[in-house]
Amino acid sequence: MPDPDTTVLHQILAVVQQNTLDLAAVRHECEALRQQNALLEMKLNHNNRSSTPGYMTPQPPSSPQLRAKSPFLGTNSIPPLAQSQGYHHSPLSDNLLSTSIQLGQARDIPGFYVVIPAGGAGTRLWPLSREDHPKFLLDLTLKGRSLIQATWDRLLPLTSAARTTIVAGPAHADAIHNQLPELLSENLFCEPGPKDSMAAIGLAAAVLAKRDPDSIIGSFAADHMISGDDAFLSAVAEAVEVARHNYLVTIGIAPSHPSTGFGYIRLGDKLGLKEAPNSRLVSSFKEKPDARTAANYIATGTYRWNAGMFVTKATFLLELLKEYHPALHEGLTRIAEVWDDEPRRKVVLDEIWSGLEKIPIDNAIAEPAALTGRVAVVPATFGWDDVGDFSSLAELLPADLHQPRILGDTNLVLTEQVAGGIIVPQSGRLISCLGVDDLVIVDMPDTLLVTTRARSQEVKRIVKKARDAGWGTLL
Repeated sequence: MPDPDTTVLHQILAVVQQNTLDLAAVRHECEALRQQNALLEMKLNHNNRSSTPGYMTPQPPSSPQLRAKSPFLGTNSIPPLAQSQGYHHSPLSDNLLSTSIQLGQARDIPGFYVVIPAGGAGTRLWPLSREDHPKFLLDLTLKGRSLIQATWDRLLPLTSAARTTIVAGPAHADAIHNQLPELLSENLFCEPGPKDSMAAIGLAAAVLAKRDPDSIIGSFAADHMISGDDAFLSAVAEAVEVARHNYLVTIGIAPSHPSTGFGYIRLGDKLGLKEAPNSRLVSSFKEKPDARTAANYIATGTYRWNAGMFVTKATFLLELLKEYHPALHEGLTRIAEVWDDEPRRKVVLDEIWSGLEKIPIDNAIAEPAALTGRVAVVPATFGWDDVGDFSSLAELLPADLHQPRILGDTNLVLTEQVAGGIIVPQSGRLISCLGVDDLVIVDMPDTLLVTTRARSQEVKRIVKKARDAGWGTLL
C-alpha cells in the first residue's frame, strides 16, 4: 500500500513542475511580444523620424551641423542668438497666448518692477552646470533660449525692459548681458558675494524704492521652468492687486505629486478682495516634508508648493525687514543711498556687504509676517518646476517609448534594453548603454558623472568631494 505522505509529496512535485513549465511558456511569450514591439517601434520610427532611434546603430555624423544641439548658448557649436526685438513668447510654455499678450501691451502694469535673482553655485546639475556657468544660463530644452532668457520673455508683457532688474554675481554679468542685450546696465545689480535671497531681493527693493517710492516689485527666480504663460501672467497680475493692500504676496503652485523637494504653503482664509478673488491669507509655511507628510498635505487640499515667488510694495518689504532684521535693513539702505553713484557704491559695498546676514527671504520675513496676517497667497494653476536635479530635468524632456531622455545630440547615444534615465552627451564621443535603467550619465569633455535618478539629489555631495580632493577647476 502506497505511503500517503509519499503520494502527497509526488503530487506537490508534479504541481511545482507544471508551474515551472507554465512560467517558462509565459516568459517565452513575453520575449516574443517584446521582440515584436521592438520591430514595430523600429518600423514606426523609420517611417516617422529622421533621427536615429536609441536601439539602432547610429551613423557617424556627416557634418558638424548634426552636433549643433547643445544646452550651452553662444558657443561655437551653435549660431549666436539674434537680439530680441520686443516681446518673445516663452518657448518653455505649452500654452499659446492671445494676440494682445504677444504684443506686450494689454497686460502692462504701471509701476510694476520685475526682480530676477540669478544666483547658484552650479552644484545640483554638475557637471553640466558649473560655478561660472550655472543652470540659468543653459538652454535645458534645446529650444534656443536659456532659463533666464525664458524668464525675461515670460514677464515682459507685465512690465518693460526699463522696469526689469537682475541681481547676480559679477562673474556672471558679461554672460547675462550677452544673453539679454535689452537689459539696461543700471538694472543689473551685482552683489559682491552670495548672501542668500533676502539680501539679493532686499537690495533690489531698497534701490527701486529710492528710484520710485511707489514701486511694486515681483521677485522670480532666473532658473525655474514654467508651462502655461497665460495662467502665470494672470496669477502675477492678481498678486500685484493684493500687494497694493500692504501684503507680502506669494504664488502657490498646485502640487502634482507629494514632492519632498519643495516647501509648502498652507492656505488660510480668503481675503475677499474683488480685484483678487482667488487670494487668501497664508496660514503657515512648511519646510520640505518627508513622503508621508507630503502625501497628507496633498490629501487635505489646503496646501500649495512654495515656488519662492514674492510680490509686494518695495517699501512694505523694507518695513518688514526693518522689523525682523534691523541690521540687514540698515546695511541695505545705506548701500541703496549711494547705488547710482558708482565710485561711492564700491566704497560702501566694500565696507558693508561682507558683514550682512546670510538668510533666505522665507525665514527672514515671510514666515514671521505670516504669523501676524501680513502674508497672502494667490493659488495658481500653471505648471512649475525648479529643475532641482537631473531626475526632475528628465521629466521635462521628451523621449521615445522605453528610451532615456537625451539632452543633446541623439546620434551620440546608443542603447539596448534601456528604460528611463537621462543622458547628456557633450564630449563628442559615443555613449553606449546595455541593460541599465534610470541612470544619469553626464559626459562632458573634462569629466564624466554616472549616478541614478533616485540619487540625483545627492550630486552636490560628489561636488564637495571633488573640491576636497583638489578638483576645484572642474567645478
